[in-house]
Amino acid sequence: MPSSPLRVAVVCTSNQKQSMEMHNLLRKEGFSIRSFGTGPHVRLPEPSPDKPSIYDFTTTYDFLRKDKDLCIQNGILHMLNRNKRIKPQAERLQNCKNLFDLMLTCEERVYDQTVEDLNSSEQETCQPVHVINVDMQDNHEEATLGAFLICELCQLSQHIEDMENEIDELLHEFQEKSSRIFLHSLLLLTPDLVSQA
Repeated sequence: MPSSPLRVAVVCTSNQKQSMEMHNLLRKEGFSIRSFGTGPHVRLPEPSPDKPSIYDFTTTYDFLRKDKDLCIQNGILHMLNRNKRIKPQAERLQNCKNLFDLMLTCEERVYDQTVEDLNSSEQETCQPVHVINVDMQDNHEEATLGAFLICELCQLSQHIEDMENEIDELLHEFQEKSSRIFLHSLLLLTPDLVSQA
């Protein structure tokens, strides 16, 4: 078992639905957890699906809830209330300099953005990080199911003696159990050289 708690990050596009559902559950289970979005802005649904509301990542959940009737109509008031209990606003991955052992994404596009961002960031220490993608649809039900799957994966990962050599076997078992495809990259982040293992 690792000597220190697993440092986990969960990532979706806007840091609203999937990543916050995972953040909420993993926090309750005692993990050292942060959540992020990779998009340029926070996007929330409006009554017309082709015209979402777009906000800067510095916008607080209090502000996003300003029109309570619209939030109820769009079915996002519960989500925003949950998010507000966790942190004041959505966070963008590209603005974070923290180190993580495990980064979990919820769609392939977000996985690609996360790997690209890690590869292009300057690091001060040599740090291995596992980036794992579990595809889930962008809806509340799928976010909840995905959060339980991710939580189980994190709980088992916390007990792996040698993460670099044992994580692939664990992911293979999870693929068979869940009938989902897992993408996995082990990145070695160094000050002068960033390489993908």
